[in-house]
Amino acid sequence: MAVAGGYCATMNLLAIDTALEACSVGVAAAGNDPVLISETIGRGHAERLFGMIESAMAEAGLAYADLDRIAVTVGPGSFTGLRVGIAAARGLALVIGCPVVGIGTLAVIAASAREAAGPVPVWATLDARRDEVYVQSFDAAGKATGEAEAGPAARFAAAIEPETCLAGTGAPLVASAGAAEARIVAVAPTPDIGALVRLGLAAMPPFDAPRPLYVRAPDAKPQSAAAIARR
Repeated sequence: MAVAGGYCATMNLLAIDTALEACSVGVAAAGNDPVLISETIGRGHAERLFGMIESAMAEAGLAYADLDRIAVTVGPGSFTGLRVGIAAARGLALVIGCPVVGIGTLAVIAASAREAAGPVPVWATLDARRDEVYVQSFDAAGKATGEAEAGPAARFAAAIEPETCLAGTGAPLVASAGAAEARIVAVAPTPDIGALVRLGLAAMPPFDAPRPLYVRAPDAKPQSAAAIARR
């Protein structure tokens, strides 16, 4: 397996993204152009995911045993969607016996922005609703310079420097809250599965088992057993 500059050109990789409204799969087979499948479905990731994986693997000409690594987005994102993707990635990795790497949704958004704008600092954002945004900052090389956070757009707008690009669905909110001079790039509603494939190939081990990254508590909370019993 040849690795140059952190990027392995001969690796067989499966990438999975169910963090937001898209259900996306990418398969990179030993340096060939990756097979990318993505559908915006809103809900129902669990029903669509494995069919898409089967299609992408067949088109790439790979069996599951051929996979060297699996990559999956870990959040921020939909509470249910994240759990579907991560459970699928971990389950497949356990059966195959290959490593799985979790990659932040905002890291994928930042990577897409750098591909569009060049090697510049990026603040990757997502509209978190309830008048808030998810934000994480990355330097020109793509390294995270802070943890993912959630908060009012105005709080982050005050910290944006002139050379920094904004990316993601929360970018217009941050710009209108006081960072109007910032350049906005890559305002796609969902992470680019191609960028996830490239990040997955470039990731350097060791890898911890991926877990959902919940920057704030989910909007819907499960009822306690006592509450259910009172019904």
